[in-house]
Amino acid sequence: LEHKRKVVEREGLLEYYPAEEAMADIADLATIKDWLAKRKSIITEPARAKEFGLEFPKGILLVGVPGSGKSLCAKAVATEWTLPLLKLDPGGLYNKYVGETEKNFRRAMETAERMAPVVLWIDELEKAFAESGGGGEDGGVSTRVLGTFLSWMQERRGDVFVVATANAVERLPPEFLRKGRFDEVFFVDLPDDETRRAIFRIHLGRRNQDPARFDLPALAAASDGFSGAEIEQVIIAGLYTAFAASGTLTDDVLLAEVRATRPLSVVAAERIAALRRWADGRTVAAN
Repeated sequence: LEHKRKVVEREGLLEYYPAEEAMADIADLATIKDWLAKRKSIITEPARAKEFGLEFPKGILLVGVPGSGKSLCAKAVATEWTLPLLKLDPGGLYNKYVGETEKNFRRAMETAERMAPVVLWIDELEKAFAESGGGGEDGGVSTRVLGTFLSWMQERRGDVFVVATANAVERLPPEFLRKGRFDEVFFVDLPDDETRRAIFRIHLGRRNQDPARFDLPALAAASDGFSGAEIEQVIIAGLYTAFAASGTLTDDVLLAEVRATRPLSVVAAERIAALRRWADGRTVAAN
């Protein structure tokens, strides 16, 4: 792993992430967890899997509400499968010279294949290829990179499992959603009541707070419509409030922070509703 990290740093086109997150750190997403668990044996028993007629999985596309745990899931895959985690920042590949961007992309993919088996994380995929439809504003670079990327996804030689995330899925070219590019497309929605309780429990425990001291059902009910990231920020803000007052974190402090927060489900209600309509019938529910 140390050798692979040095290779990535030398190339400078991919970021090496230490595998620290685990699936136990993610509340719910039961469908994704089950999907990944069924494919873990391909990593641990590659010879038997090949004899059985199975190939290394291509990857998954996670679409959904921002802050719902998509990026965390990408990191956890590497931990569960005990594989290196590489992150591709498509914006870092672009170069003003003709042909250099495509060359950078091919070099990045070659690096990933040399390190195989590996998990390749591409965050906010739509930001890299949203303008690829026209190709006029950047001289067609986005279109060419999109074509190169799609070809690589179809014909890759190394065991590279791609975990791509997207928030504004309507901006993605339809080519990404064709069967065969990704093994599955999952939709990650806002957490339900039970999941919000688990999120409070996880983040309180991470910050040296005993979850048993708190009324988790009341906190979960009050935070209806909150994402996991927003619940985490409620706890952090509550800790600052308690620390400044030389007191302890209590339910009242947390409930006050919840009431003071306007979650994305409120400020971007129309956008989330449109995203859910798009996902209905097109994706597999992750939670």
